[in-house]
Amino acid sequence: MWDKTARQPSTATEQLQGFVERVTFHGEDSGFCVLQVKARGQRDLVTVVGNAGAVNAGEEIDCQGGWVNDATYGLQFRAATLRVIPPTTLEGVEKYLGSGLIKGIGAHFAHQLVKAFGAEVFDVIEREPDRLRTLEGIGAKRQERVVEAWREQKAIREIMVFLHSHGIGNARAARIYRVYGDAAIERIRENPFRLALDIHGIGFLTADVIARKLGIPPDSVMRIRAALRHVLWELSAEGHCAAARPNLMERTVELLEVTPALVEQAIALEVAAENLVAEPVDGEPAVFLTPLYRAETGVAGHLRRLMHGAPPWGTIDGTRAIPWVEQATGLNLSESQRRAVETVLDGKVTVLTGGPGVGKTTIVNSILKLVETRRARVLLCAPTGRAAKRLSESAGAEARTIHRLLEFDPRQMGFRKDETDPLDVDLLVVDEASMVDVLLMNQLLKAVPACAAVLFVGDVDQLPSVGPGAVLQDIIESGQVPTVRLTEIFRQAASSSIVVNAHRINDGMAVETPDGSGELQDFYFIPAESPEEIHDKLFQVVTERIPQRFGLSPIRDIQVLTPMNRGSLGTRSLNVELQKRLNAGAEPQVSRFGWSYAPRDKVIQTVNNYDKDVFNGDIGQVSRVDLDEGQLHVVFDDRTVTYDFTELDEIALAYATSVHKSQGSEYPAVVIPLAMQHYLLLQRNLIYTAVTRGKRLVVIIGQPRALSMAVRNARSTRRLTNLSTRLAGSAATPPGPSLFGDEWK
Repeated sequence: MWDKTARQPSTATEQLQGFVERVTFHGEDSGFCVLQVKARGQRDLVTVVGNAGAVNAGEEIDCQGGWVNDATYGLQFRAATLRVIPPTTLEGVEKYLGSGLIKGIGAHFAHQLVKAFGAEVFDVIEREPDRLRTLEGIGAKRQERVVEAWREQKAIREIMVFLHSHGIGNARAARIYRVYGDAAIERIRENPFRLALDIHGIGFLTADVIARKLGIPPDSVMRIRAALRHVLWELSAEGHCAAARPNLMERTVELLEVTPALVEQAIALEVAAENLVAEPVDGEPAVFLTPLYRAETGVAGHLRRLMHGAPPWGTIDGTRAIPWVEQATGLNLSESQRRAVETVLDGKVTVLTGGPGVGKTTIVNSILKLVETRRARVLLCAPTGRAAKRLSESAGAEARTIHRLLEFDPRQMGFRKDETDPLDVDLLVVDEASMVDVLLMNQLLKAVPACAAVLFVGDVDQLPSVGPGAVLQDIIESGQVPTVRLTEIFRQAASSSIVVNAHRINDGMAVETPDGSGELQDFYFIPAESPEEIHDKLFQVVTERIPQRFGLSPIRDIQVLTPMNRGSLGTRSLNVELQKRLNAGAEPQVSRFGWSYAPRDKVIQTVNNYDKDVFNGDIGQVSRVDLDEGQLHVVFDDRTVTYDFTELDEIALAYATSVHKSQGSEYPAVVIPLAMQHYLLLQRNLIYTAVTRGKRLVVIIGQPRALSMAVRNARSTRRLTNLSTRLAGSAATPPGPSLFGDEWK
């Protein structure tokens, strides 16, 4: 450590120069860093604390500041200003190149480069890249990759410095470069508010800070127009397709501290530019983002189109067909199931809804068997990979995700299948339909030919889609689409306490707990008096009791589902603690965007990534961390997806996830913490959704009052949509066709 006799804490401003040996910490958003530095004229490493847009091992720094004696960390140089200088010594160059900064150059290759080219290595990479191939193991592909990574890194560093000079962290610099390329700084100067629309992870507030630094006035029309769309997108993240006009006005005025008159003017300009649409909802003035308005009117128009005409399989006499299918499948259909089969066979568009154990799968399989006798072309789809896999297993036929069914093309950011090239189908079965938001439903329905039939299957009592809209609920409430609601629990399902309690919750009744016989059950409620007790019992259950008594893997098989993201029982806190207990000491490790990852860690995709074909809510497990290549490999089901370290803001740890993120998934075991601190989210459809995610075991650990409140509270937040009214025919007709890009911006 530092020779304390050589330097004592001082309040005087001093200059310190040196070579960065190690970056102990660098906050990618704040720029705050803790560095271990070989300071000139000093024998031991010095701890330097300061702020830098970007800093890497091997670089040199020039600081102005003073010495402090921190009570926890000891003597440090606290830099008021910290300037980073490219390395000049051979040692520094090798350290810099081998730091993982340049993809394709690890410690071994960095040593080779410096040994071969000395201090000229940067010039060789930049101006004479062909010389790289004189080294063993360097072919054309690796040469190209190193050169491109070097060029990209230089550009990213310029963006980092630019953003940092305007008071903004640099965590998104690589993503900005990927979207805007070399024109990034020019684009940002031109209209910083575009960042909020174009760059994942940058919101309006961040763009607004940059705008102010660039001198854009607070009452700028550009700023107010951007804020309107920001408020509407925030509301869409809560599930709304529109905002009541007074609510939009109030939120925008509060956000910007401008006059209502300026906001009214901006709304008029946005409507005139067709970025927004003004339309009443339930008789009250409301404003839609144009993509959501077009999607909603599109869904209504396509459903009305599809409901016309006769089923493509013609007339099937249920009185003769149902006994035949019972004999063919060995199943006996109840009276309610018979009526359900007949309703679907007689219609073009039908909804089949109900909770677990009511026979939805039996009905779907019976219908498939019957329409196949008429040689009907059947396609099966679901919104998530896991839901599609379950549908394939239950139906004994291939089911695909909606994105794969529609042949999403990430290069064009559009679907190949649409109204100009429709699906080749007579019956489309859409499972887990409650999860499909209005944007995706519009894309799906526009690809269904008018002659085809559609069967929506789902549980309308679950939480609605993560994305905007309440499509399944609105379709049912419109009264325009034939709907079969199943409520009868069948004998085999009735033996499951999970199924029985799910229905009791949905009916507003208290759950039934084990009888105390000591036999293993599939549903448990463990009472706890405080969040602290819930916290302790949860870790004991996940790490010890379930693995020991049920033989389940705590990482692979057990999923913690919590109502909240924040707090001691939120996803953030639980994930950090569960990672420590279940995957401690795993190496190698990479830290980015507030999370650390190592092999075996369970992770969740948090945004749709069409290039990688992974979607919001998909859960996988880290298989490999490649520090040399700057890549993390994650296995989702049976395939591996590769992330550059700069893309790790798209994933998060998933030992614990929110109930919303669990939609469409099933897990062998589910553990649910419930505390009164969650009271804002204690709703019946939330606890019902959580319980129905468990396949073999559900354990609720919580305060009895919290569970009781959740079961009694059927007043979930109503989403502001107009689809039900549109289907009933009293809302505006859809506008003309629009490009995919307009609808998904």
